[in-house]
Amino acid sequence: MDAIAAIANPFAGLGADFLLSAAEIQQRLGSVRAFVFDWDGVFNDGRKGESAPSTFSEPDSMGTNMLRYAYWRARGGLPICAVISGAHNPTARTFATREHFDAVYCGYSDKGTAFDALCKQSSLSRAHIAYVFDDVNDLGPARGCALRFLVRRNASPLLREFTATHGLVDYVTAASAGQYPVREVSELLLGLLGGYPEAFDSRSRSDEEYQAYFAARQAVQTSVVDAH
Repeated sequence: MDAIAAIANPFAGLGADFLLSAAEIQQRLGSVRAFVFDWDGVFNDGRKGESAPSTFSEPDSMGTNMLRYAYWRARGGLPICAVISGAHNPTARTFATREHFDAVYCGYSDKGTAFDALCKQSSLSRAHIAYVFDDVNDLGPARGCALRFLVRRNASPLLREFTATHGLVDYVTAASAGQYPVREVSELLLGLLGGYPEAFDSRSRSDEEYQAYFAARQAVQTSVVDAH
């Protein structure tokens, strides 16, 4: 078994759908400079109520941290990381600032506007972005991204078919919303970046290399942008 298959097979075994092969995902990953995440339905199951804010999980948080660390080890610098939410979402702001993401955009019903702002702010194009999303209002921004990861929701088979037939998705997670799909995507990508056993070992020991990464991560000042 080659190295890429050794990374991909556990995810396929869980039930993930590779619309692009793992080798093609790895190739496109070479041009990725930013990881952008939708919020509701990605970091949580999308449930909300008048007095019930959305949530996030620590396994997903650790996933994004390890993905950034793997990127830092492989590329010698931090990737851009951002959350884009269609709602004014205090939990998304809390998560992004706690994790020292570069930006969080809230209240953007037209998420393409937030994408344009991020690209301008960070000197990116969509061809530099890997995007994790879950629903119809994310399809506009998904166009042109280097990599597109759709969070599985078995109640949306027609959406999944549409994204596949229109070339808007490269990977459908095995994990459904609320079952740690962010962790799944993060582990797939950190595996394809290479050196994941070393990254896990380094983090577990909090050695000098991890401490250098963490200091760089903590120095990132999060830009909080609310749509008017």
